[in-house]
Amino acid sequence: MKSIGIDIGTTTISFNVVDASGPKVWRKETLKNGSFLETSHPWERVQNVDIIVGKVLSTLDQLWGEDVCSIGLTGQMHGIVYVNDQGKAVSPLYTWQDGRGDLPEFQGKSICQLLGEQGVKVAAGYGAVTHLYNLKKGLVPSDAISFCTIVDYLGMVLTGRKRPLLHASQAASLGLFDGEGCAFRRDIACDWRMDPSFFPEVTQELEILGEYRGVPVSVSLGDNQASFLGSVRQAGETVLVNVGTGAQISVMSPRYVDCPGIEARPFVNGTALLVGATLCGGAAYAALENFFREYAVAAGAPDVPQYEVMKALLDAQPAPQEAWKVRTTFAGTREDPQAAGAVEGIRRENFHPAWFIRGVLAGMAEELFGLYAALEKQEEITRNRLVASGNGVRQNPVFQQILSQRFQMPLEVVENQEEAAFGGAVSALAAIGELSLEQWMGL
Repeated sequence: MKSIGIDIGTTTISFNVVDASGPKVWRKETLKNGSFLETSHPWERVQNVDIIVGKVLSTLDQLWGEDVCSIGLTGQMHGIVYVNDQGKAVSPLYTWQDGRGDLPEFQGKSICQLLGEQGVKVAAGYGAVTHLYNLKKGLVPSDAISFCTIVDYLGMVLTGRKRPLLHASQAASLGLFDGEGCAFRRDIACDWRMDPSFFPEVTQELEILGEYRGVPVSVSLGDNQASFLGSVRQAGETVLVNVGTGAQISVMSPRYVDCPGIEARPFVNGTALLVGATLCGGAAYAALENFFREYAVAAGAPDVPQYEVMKALLDAQPAPQEAWKVRTTFAGTREDPQAAGAVEGIRRENFHPAWFIRGVLAGMAEELFGLYAALEKQEEITRNRLVASGNGVRQNPVFQQILSQRFQMPLEVVENQEEAAFGGAVSALAAIGELSLEQWMGL
């Protein structure tokens, strides 16, 4: 028997066909998302829902077989799609990158600032923030009755549901959500004259949404939670570091905790994931690559990626005694969107490209370690294993060394490159009773 895991990311869509006997990956496919829409607003980041769903359905048909026993879903968190009473999308996908929540258009304040004054911690791109902005600006489609994430909308398409059902891991990512009580903040909604019935239904269980071609489709997990599930086996001993476009550290906990810079997210079996996120993450390294590429083109070289050149520079230059110190908050932080990066420690003897590259990698590691250190200090949470996922780590051995040294833990890189899709497939096997999550995570 095989379980299919589907991960709708911001830039790619990944599929894992997982053999239930392992479970282990039997086949995988990854394709470009390629659905961003052009807009007249630089802060607006929206995607075409029909393109995304069409690509998923086409690929799913190619992967189909008689031995498929379940379908598991995961994907990008925070963003929303509006749906009508027939369960059809009536808007684009407002992605997690959308910046309307930070626009100071309400007596000089943004939606995030106004909610913060009510003691609600949210960020631009959170679905509830996007919705409140749209509500105040008259941008909510007239026939919309609810909203959900893009992957939850896919679940509706596959099963024919007319109303969304969200796992708590996805619901929490939208904001205005009480994780411990597993419910949206109806009181805040009423304060803002929002109809609380607009909120989607929520479950804490790995429920079955319905069937596609007679095969059970399970409720979706947030991509962070699915990546943890697909990457970590000794969950009580492990810190997961994921570096992609952004970057996160994740630690499983039996309870919710309150720690600055750390978000407690619903996980599975009543547990929580304690997550610290950097906004730049792997994008910091990508920005550095673009820096070198611009120089190379100006010097007459072809306009080609410079990652291999950067790797060669690192390999040729031994680790310096005194590297550049780079603060990689190039995109700000969730607490301070206006924060900027910084570079210091430059001396004539260390003014070399390799030391700049190493400084950026060390800055990325420092951001992540700082989040873990705050959690360790305040909540007395200690782990002894570091597991890394994401291409930002997998393709960079020097970064792996830097992370291991900074965390002072042995580092293991996840083999499967589509961790979230794999975790989605695992969650579906758990939903139909073919796998024990307790055994899977070593609890």
